[in-house]
Amino acid sequence: MLKPGDILPLTIEKPAAGGPMIARHEGRVVLVSGAIPGERVQARLTRVAKGVAHAVTVSVEEPSPDRRAAAGDPLCGGCLYSHIAYPRQLAIKSQVIADAFTRIGRIALPAPVTVAGSPEDGYRMRARLHVRGARAGFFREGTHDLCDASVTRQLLPATLETLERLMAAVRSIGVDAVRGIELSENVDASERVVHLETNEPLDARLIDTLVSVDGLTPGPFVTDTITIGESSLRLRRHVQAFFQGNRYLLRDLVAHVIERVPIGAQLLDLYAGVGLFSVAAAVVRGAAVTAVEGDAQASSDLHTNGVAGGGQVATLRASVESIAMWSRATTPGPGLAFETVIVDPPRTGMSPEALGAVVSMSPARLIYVSCDVATLARDARRIVDAGYGIDRADAFDLFPNTPHVETVVVFVRM
Repeated sequence: MLKPGDILPLTIEKPAAGGPMIARHEGRVVLVSGAIPGERVQARLTRVAKGVAHAVTVSVEEPSPDRRAAAGDPLCGGCLYSHIAYPRQLAIKSQVIADAFTRIGRIALPAPVTVAGSPEDGYRMRARLHVRGARAGFFREGTHDLCDASVTRQLLPATLETLERLMAAVRSIGVDAVRGIELSENVDASERVVHLETNEPLDARLIDTLVSVDGLTPGPFVTDTITIGESSLRLRRHVQAFFQGNRYLLRDLVAHVIERVPIGAQLLDLYAGVGLFSVAAAVVRGAAVTAVEGDAQASSDLHTNGVAGGGQVATLRASVESIAMWSRATTPGPGLAFETVIVDPPRTGMSPEALGAVVSMSPARLIYVSCDVATLARDARRIVDAGYGIDRADAFDLFPNTPHVETVVVFVRM
């Protein structure tokens, strides 16, 4: 009978979505953190459930040639793959995507997925830090224990220095009500703003004192300039609005997605955020865009960016689930005649109602941008069952040293 604390000799077989690697002990699946496929390790069980056990590597008997020393705390947020050489990380993520489509979606991808790599240091433009007393940092994986964000290498040195000054200001005025910091900066880090999460309302003068430290820009917006070909886009975004987080791959991701949009297409962009794909498609591809976003702040940014972009971007603040209703109300017949649809849903994927509404429109092309391969593969099964085939799948490593990967799949109506 296996129990937590047992030490097992294991041979690591393959990666699993979410970070651990798969091994087997007497027929039982063991999910092992801190390992690499092909290694023989000694692992300590941390949890035993029906059909599966969880373990952490305590020693490596036969290391992979792709093992490297992990800087800092490997369990500090964003470091689960830090012990793996970066080219192997990309290969593992490609394998995880293919496995999810095979296992969850029962779909064979048309070709191995190429994962575009990123510099590992200073890539992150957005972050949420937790504050405990006089310290700010990330949580260690699976806990509420604070760890030093600097060891993760995700933030620029100038960003870390600014956060240190901010926390010094917090300590100097004796504020203990701050529980979190939302940070957002633009691609070249020339603008940097924060939003303070507090347990109780703070006097406006205190807030002004805190957010005026050297290195911070008067908020609450930052502006990005993205150049694609001969076109230049300016996008405003609120510190609390969702935006892709990797400064090095942002332009490549946007260019890749909108290159899949036919020139002059009628385009529907769902979960549009601040208009990253909408404005780019309108300006660069001459698309006539209808962009839908439900979040109040992101929707405001979306409208501002659509107008400033000078392209044809009609914006709607609405939940994606409501598109079936407004499409019927707007157009006689079965729905809006969109040639191409882009969806970029949250980690939970598309709801059955939203996905059903999209496939009922029968667009010639559906471009699905996903940050979670499991929900992507689940939704892909339903899209394929509705009469679509997969034209191509590509990925972007927006979060190096983590199990996360951004995947872009193009579905075409058969």
